[in-house]
Amino acid sequence: MQVGILMGSDSDWAKINGVAKSLDEFGVSYEVNVMSAHRTPDLVKKYAEEASGRGICVIICAAGGAAHLAGVVASHTILPVIGIPVPTELSGGLDSLLSTVQMPGDIPVATVGVGTGGARNAGLLAVQILALSDSILQQKLLGFRKKLVEKITEKNVNLKKLLK
Repeated sequence: MQVGILMGSDSDWAKINGVAKSLDEFGVSYEVNVMSAHRTPDLVKKYAEEASGRGICVIICAAGGAAHLAGVVASHTILPVIGIPVPTELSGGLDSLLSTVQMPGDIPVATVGVGTGGARNAGLLAVQILALSDSILQQKLLGFRKKLVEKITEKNVNLKKLLK
């Protein structure tokens, strides 16, 4: 496995499964686990400390509300950690976003946006990190970006035709 995906609750999966879809697009292997920074702190610590030895290169953590999972994981590993703030009923996920992004100095957590775009971007960011040392992934990313340009160019042409 190259990427570890952790979430604070199994109910988070429906909100963040786009991260797995992003990784699947590039053929990046991953594992998914439910762990809580507050309810299973020893398990989280053990996972973070042992991840590198098991081949994990990037850890993605999704949590809502207090959203401490990414920060706790980052405090126990030198691997890159990406936080996905999970949307909540309280404020649409603003609470999760602020909790994830407000890490103290010296323990960084990369934070993506709240919602489905954020989950997708977490996967893509993990792919970009892995591509730094994987020329095949680099080529896949270049192809992906080229297709994005083609897709938007086509949408622009179609819109112009519609507006005539």
